[in-house]
Amino acid sequence: MKRRRSREYALQILFQLDMTGKAFTPEVWDEFWEGNAEEADVKDFTRDIVANTLNNIKEIDDIIKKAAENWSLERMAMIDRNILRAATYELSYRTDIPSSVVINEALEIAKKYSTEESAPFINGILDKIAHPEHLKTDMKKGHMKKKK
Repeated sequence: MKRRRSREYALQILFQLDMTGKAFTPEVWDEFWEGNAEEADVKDFTRDIVANTLNNIKEIDDIIKKAAENWSLERMAMIDRNILRAATYELSYRTDIPSSVVINEALEIAKKYSTEESAPFINGILDKIAHPEHLKTDMKKGHMKKKK
């Protein structure tokens, strides 16, 4: 449950930054946590997701675009786009987290924060990312350099 909270917080921060066009700064981080006491490990995992998603946003967006046939990122609901970004970061860079866990968590978060249609949409895209052999491109499994 702690990681779920971290993922939800990460989604909130990514959504806020996407909506406002702001950069991820120490001030944005501090402002987010103002009045919200949370355990250090929850904050650490939240920061990992947000910072590394944003640090690799171009590559992450490219992966999503390849998997989301006939869908541009701009056409996606902002909440769905940011769920996909955070989950794609975990699928592509975090070898310590099973892809089934990442996808399940993303779907549960989508059910909580987005529309009824979002979970199947997100599931289809993340499944292609987790199993790149299903893509109609030359992207292969292990397509990104995994961070340890």
